[in-house]
Amino acid sequence: MGSEEMAERGGTVDGARSVRGEDAFDVAAVDAWLRAAADAVDVQAWGDGLPEVQQFSGGASNLTYLLRYPAQDLILRRPPAGTKARGAHDMGREFRIQAALAPVFPFAPPMVALCSDESVLGSEFYVMERVAGHIPRKDLGLSLSSDDVRLLCTNVLDLLIGLHSVDPAAAGLDQLGKGEGYVARQVGGWTGRFRKAKTWNVPSWEKVIAWLEANQPADRGSVLIHNDFRFDNVVLSSEEPTKPVALLDWELATVGDPLMDLGCTLSYWIEAGDGRLEQLFRMQPTNLPGMLTRREVVAYYCEKTGIELTDKEWAFYEVYGLFRLAVILQQIYYRYHHKQTTNPRFKNFWLGSHVLHGRARKLIRSVG
Repeated sequence: MGSEEMAERGGTVDGARSVRGEDAFDVAAVDAWLRAAADAVDVQAWGDGLPEVQQFSGGASNLTYLLRYPAQDLILRRPPAGTKARGAHDMGREFRIQAALAPVFPFAPPMVALCSDESVLGSEFYVMERVAGHIPRKDLGLSLSSDDVRLLCTNVLDLLIGLHSVDPAAAGLDQLGKGEGYVARQVGGWTGRFRKAKTWNVPSWEKVIAWLEANQPADRGSVLIHNDFRFDNVVLSSEEPTKPVALLDWELATVGDPLMDLGCTLSYWIEAGDGRLEQLFRMQPTNLPGMLTRREVVAYYCEKTGIELTDKEWAFYEVYGLFRLAVILQQIYYRYHHKQTTNPRFKNFWLGSHVLHGRARKLIRSVG
């Protein structure tokens, strides 16, 4: 799943490239719709003419584009082509969640407009303002001391803890929850998605699935969760680079168990002591001196929230996060495998399933 690195207005935007042929759209049609749908005062401030359009190379789920008007940068988000999981890539849902969060969680980017008319672009899409700042990717892209890296790490974790403290009802988002049984629904749902998208060249995961089914804890709460919380979905301040200013990519956000959210975050967390294969699939700078280890992340989160967990109790959430990430990669790889996309970035996603499976099995063995 993915987001865009922001630069100051007028400069280049890191990660923005020419639009891939298979992902191109009618810019004039989108511009005409957008100028009619957005606030008139905002539109006047953009300047005249069609925007320059680029596509962000990051992200592997929804497609993200940069619309560069003469005086304003906007971001357009749309679903990918090809077969999609039922309920996935819901642009209207993602738009409404961020719009509702604005009064109670200032880290959601400002929304501009939602288009439900698929004749405009070929799918539903939405447009939001671009938030200026820096996004860490595989490499941090900043020169920070190990002390500042640690501060950055804890500030980002505090952002997640802050989201988990938002009252869903106060944001008008309590309807996203389906009541007790979140853990069980997630294990069952991701299991079904994996079996539907499985290809011959990935592990069966059946022993891990059986372990998850046999070790499910009761829900540990029902809060707003992001479900794709990682460094490359966080925008950092240009002036204070250890300080987050925005959280992006709300496609999977819902109301559920906060520890399931943390488990998903740690599935991406490759630390300095991990093996060579794990390092090959590192997507964020969690290996830097000063970064907390996975064990330290869990300890920090529990201390801040007052939650008590044994290593065996925590193992469920981390194994779940690894399995869920493997399913997400598999759903994307399935589209490549069946030639529904030609994006070469997805060619080796099946290998990621093997790496994640190895981590999950090792964790299970470590707790007996």
